[in-house]
Amino acid sequence: MIKFNKPESLNGSQLRQELNNAGVKISNEPDALFIDGNGDFWLIIDKEDEAKARPIVDAHVGVDQTPIIEAKRQAILDRLGLTADEVKLLLG
Repeated sequence: MIKFNKPESLNGSQLRQELNNAGVKISNEPDALFIDGNGDFWLIIDKEDEAKARPIVDAHVGVDQTPIIEAKRQAILDRLGLTADEVKLLLG
C-alpha cells in the first residue's frame, strides 16, 4: 500500500486501467485504491511499481462517465421500447 497525492479529478476505474496499461499491477477490486479518513490517497500496488505509478497518478484526469453510461442505458431502453419509470416498476 503506497500513498500518493490525490488527483483533482479522480475516476478509480479509469486510473486502474491507466496503471494496468503501463504495466503497474493493480486489482480491479474497488478497494485497490482508496482515500482514508485523513484524506490520504492510497494504492494497493507493489513497492517496485511506485516509480512507474507516480507520474501516471500525477497526470491522471478522471473523466465523469455518468453521461456516457446514461446514454447507453437510454439506448437500451429505446431498443426495448420501455421508459425509465416502467423499468423501475419492473425492478421493484
